[in-house]
Amino acid sequence: PGDDLGRLIVAALKQTETRLLPGDIVLLAQKIVSKSEDRFVKLSDVTPSARAIELAAVTHKDPRQVEVILWDTAEIIRARAGVLIVQHKAGFISANAGLDHSNVAPEDDLVLRLPADSDASARQIRASLAELIGLRPPVLIIDSHGRPWRIGTSGVVIGLSGLKPVQDLRGQPDLFGTLLQHTDVGLADQLAAAASLVMGQANEACPVVIARGIAYQADEDARASDILRDKEMDLFR
Repeated sequence: PGDDLGRLIVAALKQTETRLLPGDIVLLAQKIVSKSEDRFVKLSDVTPSARAIELAAVTHKDPRQVEVILWDTAEIIRARAGVLIVQHKAGFISANAGLDHSNVAPEDDLVLRLPADSDASARQIRASLAELIGLRPPVLIIDSHGRPWRIGTSGVVIGLSGLKPVQDLRGQPDLFGTLLQHTDVGLADQLAAAASLVMGQANEACPVVIARGIAYQADEDARASDILRDKEMDLFR
């Protein structure tokens, strides 16, 4: 907690004799962002509410963990044995509101919440890099989420700064000159998935990845919520 991730990134660049170049994109695992922002929760300090106890009985989860999940929950989507799917207050839908214990600490009593504002975290890391090395690359904060209808988690963006997350290719020609009509490309999530391959999920200890040579549109006002489909357009809830 309290570590300046910008300084840690610059130190790692020097150690590995790597330079950030104009056009590079920096991707960070959510976990180190949450740790630096002291988003730890000690379960022994948590008193579960009646709602948490009720949901714990349904999901077979620790009621204290359920209580912490509810802190970051806007809406419960599904609750059944072993599963608690919620809409996070940031807008996206995920299991357990992103609450995690893996790669957090050896103590069973500690869990880790997502950053309070992942977009703000990305902006702060960009500002730190700009101050330290004079470059202000786009920064993406990524997490692993499950997907409807498909088995296995994939990297997705939960916070970003400096990059337009969705590419609108409508109106561009295909191989045969036919204009694309419905093609929006989730560039930010594609980058997150690619970075996840490098980061790994277990004991790889590689929480920062540089993406180079990727064409993107800069956008200083972009937010991770730009990726989210409006609820009235959601066909799956």
